[in-house]
Amino acid sequence: MKTAILSLTLLLLAFCQTAEAQPADTLSIRQQNIVFIASATARGDLNNLKTSLARGLDNGMTVNEIKEVLIHAYAYCGFPRSLRALQTFMQVLDERKAQGITDTVGRDASPVGDSRDKYTRGAELLEKLSGAPKNAPKAGYAAFAPVIEQYLKEHLFCDIFERDLLTWQERELATVSILAALGEGVEPMLRSHSAICLRQGITEGQLRQMTEIVNGLKHADSFARGTLMTDNPNFTGKAWLQGYVAPQDGFGCTVANVTFAPDCRNSWHSHKGGQLLLCTSGKGYYQEKGKPIQLLLPGDVVKIAPDVIHWHGAAPDSVFTHIAIGTQLDKGGVTWLAPVTDEEYNSYKENNNQ
Repeated sequence: MKTAILSLTLLLLAFCQTAEAQPADTLSIRQQNIVFIASATARGDLNNLKTSLARGLDNGMTVNEIKEVLIHAYAYCGFPRSLRALQTFMQVLDERKAQGITDTVGRDASPVGDSRDKYTRGAELLEKLSGAPKNAPKAGYAAFAPVIEQYLKEHLFCDIFERDLLTWQERELATVSILAALGEGVEPMLRSHSAICLRQGITEGQLRQMTEIVNGLKHADSFARGTLMTDNPNFTGKAWLQGYVAPQDGFGCTVANVTFAPDCRNSWHSHKGGQLLLCTSGKGYYQEKGKPIQLLLPGDVVKIAPDVIHWHGAAPDSVFTHIAIGTQLDKGGVTWLAPVTDEEYNSYKENNNQ
């Protein structure tokens, strides 16, 4: 069965000769946040949305910028999804406030000084956005139901797109993420908005990454993100921990979900009884002492033998999550060593020409 994700992939393949010929360009952290938030909103996936909203705040998006993504979404996936997303965001903010986290509200949208009628302004904005002449004869749905074309110009492309809390490029990236998440039945809109993304400076490689994020979110990590570890000397950067099996449970192991913000890693350490890492989302790094850094992706399993000195964490451009299983606790626990230096951490990029 065809899906919007497949349609988008085929569309992108048509834009370039081969995938290998494209540069390894990637979405910025902010752009990835927008993709995560928009696609989870479109699906009504409130569990992953909560994680995505918290991630966006932790990565520097303001409250008002995230609100704008959720408001923008209603035009493409409806009021019910948008309103539920806003209610979920309220819960996230309340929970963070209770944890002592103060999030930046940010500025409001700037006042619009253009006094021309909304239809004219919306038609002009759409022309700049898409390159299609604003005075072209009406065809298709615009000719069949002229009032919907009026609503699009006056409300969507005037009232919404004129708000400057998001750039046009960011709005189009959110739109394509929403349409891709909705699935089958919106292929024509997905195709046209993908073309607008390219016109607005999003590259084929970035659209491919967006496709991977949206597709991956269908099977995203469903384990709780847990609590932000504050003032932990064994982590460089922000990390969250949710424990599931503790030593006192009597199973001879520990099980926890660990989420690393981009650039976050733990210190060099070893485990007397060894450790298993089950990678569930994002991109991460793993390194054993004296060996090159390994790139970790969802589905990878790392088997760490007892007393092997190592570290693990997120790649610079991605949140990373894994299930950590401490094994053979009867042999002893973890031994923490020196922090991983920036030079050690950045050696992956240098050795792989990134």
